[in-house]
Amino acid sequence: MIIDCHTHTHNSVDGQNTVRERCLRAIQLGFDAMAVTDHCEANRFYEMEHYNVSVPKEFDEYNYQKYFNASMEEVQKAQEEFNGKLNLICGVELGQPIADLQASQTVLQDERLDFVIGSVHELPGKDDFAFLKYSQDSVNEILNENFMEILKLVNWNGFDVLGHLTYALRYIQGEQGINVNMSAYDDIIEEIFKIIIQNGKGIEINTSGLRQKYGDVFPSFKYIKLYRELGGEIITIGSDSHTTEDLGKGIPEGISLAEKAGFKYVSYFIKRKPCFIKIK
Repeated sequence: MIIDCHTHTHNSVDGQNTVRERCLRAIQLGFDAMAVTDHCEANRFYEMEHYNVSVPKEFDEYNYQKYFNASMEEVQKAQEEFNGKLNLICGVELGQPIADLQASQTVLQDERLDFVIGSVHELPGKDDFAFLKYSQDSVNEILNENFMEILKLVNWNGFDVLGHLTYALRYIQGEQGINVNMSAYDDIIEEIFKIIIQNGKGIEINTSGLRQKYGDVFPSFKYIKLYRELGGEIITIGSDSHTTEDLGKGIPEGISLAEKAGFKYVSYFIKRKPCFIKIK
């Protein structure tokens, strides 16, 4: 059973390959389902002029509305072409949605959407976690602010599953080698989970860390188990692949962790409603 619910194509600024190429590979691998969830950063949804920016920072991309529409159109065409051959899910990874609720609402109103991952890739006024410089002294402040932003995100409640809860560790611990005592954030993570469960939403097991320096899933098994113990039922598994080569990587391990944590089903979404598949 391979269900990859977090993938990016060339319609993500850091992704490669067409949706069609991704579908052909998914069929070759025998996928049960695959979601294309290209990036859409709500805080840069419009063109630079909208934000009174004339010279963008080195890594900033604007006009995500263009990428979102391109992804929707390409996935819709692929759904028609591969109908009966692949359960292709039309999704989006919506970054920083509370930074611009009007832009986020524009995305959510698109009737083509099956699935929305809500993510925090950067903090207000700061670069993406990938481009920050960390020190042992700054990590606690950054992570506290990060989980407060995620708390705002889950209270907003416009998504289907929360993406890579511990994304920042990919760079803090994985890339820059700063060890983090995550127990300091257990209380706020538990609060985040309780709100998600109460609202009938889910979380993902993001397996990208398994093929990166970090060497673990996001979030770690400790938090996957906590989510289940608190009553969480909706969980998706995603490779966060940005290339066809990485499609499906870590998915069996992610499903195994879900089962170990007590889940009997994994989920995918159609028209924003969860579908449950029994773990084999």
